[in-house]
Amino acid sequence: MINVTKTFFPPIEVYQAQVQRIWDNQWLTNNGELYKELTQKLKDHLDVNQIIPMTNGTLPIQIALNAYANCGEVITTPFSYVATTASIVWEKCKPVFVDIHPQYLTIDEAKIEAAITEKTTTILATHVYGNPCDVEAIETIAQKHNLKVIYDAAHCFGVTYKGKSIFNYGDVSTCSFHATKLFHTGEGGALFCKDKETRQEMWYRHNFGHDGPGHYHGLGINAKMSELQAAMGLAVLPYMEHIITERKRVCDYYDQCLDFLNLSKLKIRKNTEWNYVYYPIIFESEAQLLETIKNLAANNIHPRRYFHPSLEALPYINSKDCPIADTITKRILCLPLYTTLKERDLESIVNLINNA
Repeated sequence: MINVTKTFFPPIEVYQAQVQRIWDNQWLTNNGELYKELTQKLKDHLDVNQIIPMTNGTLPIQIALNAYANCGEVITTPFSYVATTASIVWEKCKPVFVDIHPQYLTIDEAKIEAAITEKTTTILATHVYGNPCDVEAIETIAQKHNLKVIYDAAHCFGVTYKGKSIFNYGDVSTCSFHATKLFHTGEGGALFCKDKETRQEMWYRHNFGHDGPGHYHGLGINAKMSELQAAMGLAVLPYMEHIITERKRVCDYYDQCLDFLNLSKLKIRKNTEWNYVYYPIIFESEAQLLETIKNLAANNIHPRRYFHPSLEALPYINSKDCPIADTITKRILCLPLYTTLKERDLESIVNLINNA
């Protein structure tokens, strides 16, 4: 079976060596030795200002919204994973959807200002498939209207824009370290911010609001990463160059061999160093997509309709249509992409798509 993705497992002895440290320390959570080491190594690897690794990639979004959105209106994208919109609603805010750019697939920055009202507090945008939003235009809009900016950068491990980590843009950026991601800790995620003061505020919020034993800085929740998660992160991190290289190999094959007379692909924003995190293709019609999925499934190949459907169609959302996002979600398909994909498998995938 060829699935859309496959978790990267480091050599078992590498992970066991990290786990042995946990047993030696007799420390499983609460800012342990492995957590501190992973935090510093991620900071160095990514060249970021401030980072708080957390237990998943959704809680950082919720924590940032809780700090900034104040139960107001949050301008966001309909083309993202459900966690983006669900976090807004969970924090008792109202999502206000702005349609996407038809090539970059990120929120259309030219349409943001028209959606701003006196109730708008925050912009929550998603860097799609590792492709950055127009961060400069969004920053200009946010400053003009005194809004906070949160980026859902779940797909963006290692992405840079103009030589700078994409995580260093916005008031807060978040990432997922889920098992399906480039870098993972099994489950996990992180919150990124620009300065120590913001990090301290977010640190309290992710640790029950604690300010020392018996003291509380304010409202908080439990989003702490465990030592077992940190152990996986420390085992995976040394293999990032290999992971990127192998994924680039797969993407290059698709670039060279797919028939783009009948397909289109994601346009990567200029000045971006991309991370080869997903390989989406866009069909001319949903019927073509469905027929292709059927043919691939008959050969035990399972791509993913990611993202589908457009988020304004969620049952707990009452929103106007976003026609570009709606048509893209009906026609986009993410192809299998992971380090151990063989060339013979890639040849089968490409032939089935081109023939369809």
